[in-house]
Order: sequence, then C-alpha cells, then structure tokens
Amino acid sequence: MHPSRLARARRVLVVLVTALALIGVATGCGVTRGSDDPNNRRLRMMIPNSPGGGYDLTGRAAATALEDNELTGRFEITNVLGASGTVAMQRLLNEEGADDLVMVMGLGVVGAVYTNKSEATPREMTPIARLVEEQEGILVPADSPFKTVDDLVEAWKADPGSVSVGGGSSPGGPDHLFPMQLADEVGIDPTDVNYISYDGGGPLTTALLGEKVDVGMSGLGEFEGQIAEGTLRVLAVSGDERLDGVDAPTLTEEGVDLVFTNWRGVLAPPGITDEQREYLVDLFTEMHETDDWQAALESNGWTDNFATGEEFEDFLVEQDTRVADTLKELGLA
Repeated sequence: MHPSRLARARRVLVVLVTALALIGVATGCGVTRGSDDPNNRRLRMMIPNSPGGGYDLTGRAAATALEDNELTGRFEITNVLGASGTVAMQRLLNEEGADDLVMVMGLGVVGAVYTNKSEATPREMTPIARLVEEQEGILVPADSPFKTVDDLVEAWKADPGSVSVGGGSSPGGPDHLFPMQLADEVGIDPTDVNYISYDGGGPLTTALLGEKVDVGMSGLGEFEGQIAEGTLRVLAVSGDERLDGVDAPTLTEEGVDLVFTNWRGVLAPPGITDEQREYLVDLFTEMHETDDWQAALESNGWTDNFATGEEFEDFLVEQDTRVADTLKELGLA
C-alpha cells in the first residue's frame, strides 16, 4: 500500500476505535449508573469492633440491604479496632467534611469515650440515624450450676468476687453497664463485681464455651447458634418483654426490678453539608423500609428503634448524660 494511503488508513482506524470506546461508555451508563448518580454512590462504613460483634452484624446488615435494593453503590466496610470504639471515633473526627463516610456506633462507644478520656465524642459528629434496640441476656455454659437467676444472685451475693462476669465491651459499654446496674439492684456493690472485658461477642463466646468466665452478659444476637444447639443457656433477658425464640424469662419476671436495653446507630463526620446529611438520612430511612432490613431485625432479635433528626440528636444527649452519671458513680469518669 502506498505510504500516504497507509497513514490515512491508520488515522481512520484510530478515529473508529475512539468512537467505539465513547459509544461503549455511553451505553454502559445505561446499564450501570455513573458515579454522579447519588443512588449509585460508593460509600465507606467504619465498624468499631471485630468481625462478628454487634456493631459488625448491624453495619453489614444495613450495607447489604442498601446494596441489594440498589439504593446505593458498593460499601467499603472497614473494621477499626482499638480502645472500644474510640480509635474509630478519632478517625471519624479526623475525616471532617468527608461526605462518603459513615460509622456504626452505639451505647458502648458513648461509654468508651469517657473511660478513655477521648475528645472524639458523639456530640462532635453528625447524627444520621438510630437503627436498633437490643436486649441484654444473662448467658451461662450448658453445664453451669446456675439454673436460674436466683441461683446466680445467691452465689453472687455470698461472694461477689468469686463469680466472674464476662462482657463483650470494655468499661462504659452496655455489657459492662448492665451487670453493674444489675448488681446494684440486687444489693451488690458494683465495685465488687469481677468483670472481665472481651472485644466483642466472638471472644466472649469462646470464653464462655471454654468456661473461662462463669456468666456472660451481652446482646443475644451474637449467640444464636450456641443457644440453638444448647451449648449456652439463657437465664434471663433484660427487656420489658420476653424475646421471641428465646426460652427465658425477663428479669422482672424473676423478681429483679431492672429493664436495660442497648442500641446502635449511625454517625457521619463533622463538617458535612446539610445536603449531604439529608442525603444520608434519606438513604438510611429508605433502607429501614426494605424487606431485607426487616428480615435482619427478625433474624437477629433486634427491636426496631429507628429515629433520625432532632429525635436522634436529643437521644444522643440523654444517653451521654446517663452514661456519664453511671461511670462517675463507679469512679471511671
């Protein structure tokens, strides 16, 4: 071929390849929404404890419901361990203005902020939504001598230090606050409680099954398998009513005048715009209505406790005050 014709042919080929590439991008946008589509944004989610814990189960259930219902794009989920959630809270604070990041948190993080003397408090962040409420349960290994709450209380009052109580949170978390309030209610000085902290439900399960602790106090969603197979027993639950699928009385039924519940929600970094906050609130509100999320509530034994806006903001302030008062009484804040 003549050189000039060859050069022209090459130029035509380049033009054709470029045109085809542009057509591919355009048609691709018709199948997969572009990154500018708010319904297909890729977001990041931080979870402040280990895989298998309550925050992890809640966050991943929410992300799955959002993704599977095409309410958003893929979530990049990161478990950020350390200082019972305050390491993750500090990272959230450091990402001020980041409009693609959320963090799952709850009562345990509120308490950890005080016990770790962190400046990254929930009040510094942007509240998005409260998602669930969860009862605590009193768990023992299958062959435990404690068959009822009365058995536990009798041994506990006789020698408080001899009964080791494990929880999936450090001091200030729900699994710590619950046995302290329970001890106080049955006439035991909370400072005498032999409490052993574990980083989430997974390590606590191992400790209970290995009989390294006598009693575990935690949310029951993380122990469904062991309860179902009978390797762990539930002496009582801490809410107003019995839990469906759990053959155990409430504390009030057992004569203990105490109702205690944990909760989990979502925060965003400080400094995001009102528009971005509204986008995230709307996103989780839509998620809350999905069948997938409703199924997650049922399968995990979570109580629907959804709230946004001023209701969630006021709730955070109330929880912050309540936890601070409790920990000050224990000399931990």
